[in-house]
Amino acid sequence: MTEPTTFTRGFSIALLAFLDAVAPPIVAVGLLYGLCYLYGIEFKGFFVVLAILAAMLSLLLPRGRPAGSGQLVKSTVPLAMGVIMRWMVILAILLAIGFVTKYSVDFSRRVVVTWAISTPAALILVTLSLHELTRRLLYHPSVARRVAFAGCNEVSLSLAQRIGSSALGMRVEGFFDDRSAERLGLATPARLLGTLPDLVSYVNRNQIEVVFVALPVSHIRRVVQLLDELRDTTASVYYVPDIYAIDLIQARSGELLGVPVVALCETPFYGYRGVVKRIIDIALALTVLVVALPLLLVLAVLVRLSSPGPIIFKQRRYGLDGQEIMVYKFRTMTVIEDGPTIVQASKDDARVTPVGRFMRRYSLDELPQLINVLQGQMSLVGPRPHAVAHNEEYRKLIKGYMIRHKVPPGITGLAQVNGCRGETARVEDMQARVDYDLEYLRHWSPLLDFKILFLTAIRLVRDEKAY
Repeated sequence: MTEPTTFTRGFSIALLAFLDAVAPPIVAVGLLYGLCYLYGIEFKGFFVVLAILAAMLSLLLPRGRPAGSGQLVKSTVPLAMGVIMRWMVILAILLAIGFVTKYSVDFSRRVVVTWAISTPAALILVTLSLHELTRRLLYHPSVARRVAFAGCNEVSLSLAQRIGSSALGMRVEGFFDDRSAERLGLATPARLLGTLPDLVSYVNRNQIEVVFVALPVSHIRRVVQLLDELRDTTASVYYVPDIYAIDLIQARSGELLGVPVVALCETPFYGYRGVVKRIIDIALALTVLVVALPLLLVLAVLVRLSSPGPIIFKQRRYGLDGQEIMVYKFRTMTVIEDGPTIVQASKDDARVTPVGRFMRRYSLDELPQLINVLQGQMSLVGPRPHAVAHNEEYRKLIKGYMIRHKVPPGITGLAQVNGCRGETARVEDMQARVDYDLEYLRHWSPLLDFKILFLTAIRLVRDEKAY
């Protein structure tokens, strides 16, 4: 059998990536159609709408590691769990849409239940098959691309280690640097293949296919010279600037009007990600509002009877991009503060009413913020919005504080499920919140949002900082 060439390898990986992207909607729609046929039910009306929605959500919801990306998971368990979690998210959204629109009044429950159970099993089988095909292709020794690094530093060593431990179809030959192995502190001196002037001749003699230039930005003249010299080779050349000492938020590369750019700090909700986030927010917020409407009415009456003042407490807070928004809560105190100085609620605070204490204990006072979510001012999950007065105080004390406003504020967030809520008596308390908020920005995904919502529900029962 003929061994795969570099071209056929690249084409095969691209094909696998395409199949990985279109497989979920094809499997979901195909199974739904097949079950309708099996049970003798005409595929029309509700089932057509269900198929379209399932296909759209399957395409929109991001997959952690597509088959053709080279980022292969070593165990099948994370892959299977990822497929199941994505399918649960899709089902939750479909159920919310069906509940709100009441479109599901006339359908076969037997078909839908069978489809909901069988689809993830089929998706796992397809995903694992594509994953295994990609693994075999990338691990094939005849197509591994030989790699050399110009510059031996923390960035290049880290990248080389990641290449070696992943299935990218690359084999690192070694490093070129003007410093000796002793000065570099290399544990394996044999990996230092020579000095920078030796690089081009080595690349030509040894058929090196990829060169990573990992010299500091301060050596830009040497970088330009080296790039010019590498034009005499056929190697693919990548520049890896040493920018990773910076605290990056959603870093990625791309181009703007044809000019290459590198994003160092960006919102995670760009492009279709923002659409996915908004769809989930609207669907879940509407569902909770409809279900909790009787409770909201009861709480409103209790607030009115508990003490003089409005039922809804409004306070100015910072939202997306630092814009002021008006956040709604059930009033839980005898005072209404929204000025340049705001005293945070503390444990056994005399300003909190008995009804307010009960609502704060179980975060019921936050329920009106579902209206903020529907208005687009807030999200179900995100950094908690702070009063304007507190923002102006802490932005001067905590580095990177305002970066948390790159996303809409949330009713709950990563900081809250990790115990960072309640009074911030020390700057360190607020610093811990901000650290979790920035971690959320770096690693956002729909699955992370659902995990936070699940953990929030658990913490409501036993959160000692809810006062």
